[in-house]
Amino acid sequence: MNIPFVDLKTQYDRYKNSIDKAISDVIAETAFIGGRFPSMFEAAFSQYIDVAFTAGCANGTDAIELVLDSIGIGDGDEIIVPALSWVSTAEAVRSRKAKPVFVDIDEHFNIDVTRIEEKITPQTRGIIPVHLYGRPANMPAIMKIAENAGLFVLEDCAQAHGAKIEGQHVGGFGLAGTFSFYPGKNLGAYGDAGAVVTNHADTADRIRQLSNHGQPKKHVHTYVGRNSRLDGLQAAVLMAKLPHLEHWVERRNKIAAEYTRALSDVESIVLPAAVSEGTHAYHLFVIRHKNRNELSAALKNEGVNTAVHYPQPMPLMPCFSDLGHSADEFPAATRLCNEILSLPIYPELSEEALEHICSCIRKHA
Repeated sequence: MNIPFVDLKTQYDRYKNSIDKAISDVIAETAFIGGRFPSMFEAAFSQYIDVAFTAGCANGTDAIELVLDSIGIGDGDEIIVPALSWVSTAEAVRSRKAKPVFVDIDEHFNIDVTRIEEKITPQTRGIIPVHLYGRPANMPAIMKIAENAGLFVLEDCAQAHGAKIEGQHVGGFGLAGTFSFYPGKNLGAYGDAGAVVTNHADTADRIRQLSNHGQPKKHVHTYVGRNSRLDGLQAAVLMAKLPHLEHWVERRNKIAAEYTRALSDVESIVLPAAVSEGTHAYHLFVIRHKNRNELSAALKNEGVNTAVHYPQPMPLMPCFSDLGHSADEFPAATRLCNEILSLPIYPELSEEALEHICSCIRKHA
């Protein structure tokens, strides 16, 4: 068998008619920039997340930067971020000339809430928790810390479409939540796309203007903004896919449950723990193994494609070397980065493929 890590073609084939119609409608109306398609998706996504406003933009990185710009984050400010995430989380902070202050992660790959308060200084402005791999971070605890310290909270939901905490979708807890619709996400476009969700009208209005050259209306440039619009084609594709998202998340959870059932007695691996008071979106199913590279190679030989998300803690990346961090400051992130291995998980993964993956892991782990 040859099992891809992600299979976007099978999903397209399954929903081809509705996706093709969505794209052809945009082309027929030549509604490539602006127009009804982004507005329709923004309204539908707001309803899905249960927030007041969604502001589409060009990608998930821009979404974080736009929120930071909307509240004037800049030189001298400090923003608390987890030590493990895709680089955009801290990159967006640094690109605003602010300082990312890294906090180690817990055993579930999310920011260690017990270590946040010790990193707060008079220069701290906010916290960006990441719902990494689709597992919701401990937002009740994070919100309490932020409220006590007078900090904003920006949820990085780039991998958490469909994740919930006590029935509430992630993204609606803090000042804003940011989403990426990169093609491989739980809800993916056919190119780059992103969005900011918020319950604050002023934040949504400012982000819409900043993402469109600072314009509240054409040729009126209130702010120095940027070009970061959600285009019509991507919005239409997302609109066609959105009705299926809940089913896809349920399917991901079923696959995760089957992985757990089939591999629970394999002592050499550590499986991701279930979420006790919420819903894991399982954008990624990440196991741990002391000889991760050897296991990955063995699975590759059996036709099973895997990946590593991510091989290095952010504070140890060359782009942040001037901050002078060392591995011993982030023992959990450093250790886990050497053990983590992402297995295939997507709604279209067949039972036969899943059985083959589990059989190969039991054979080689």
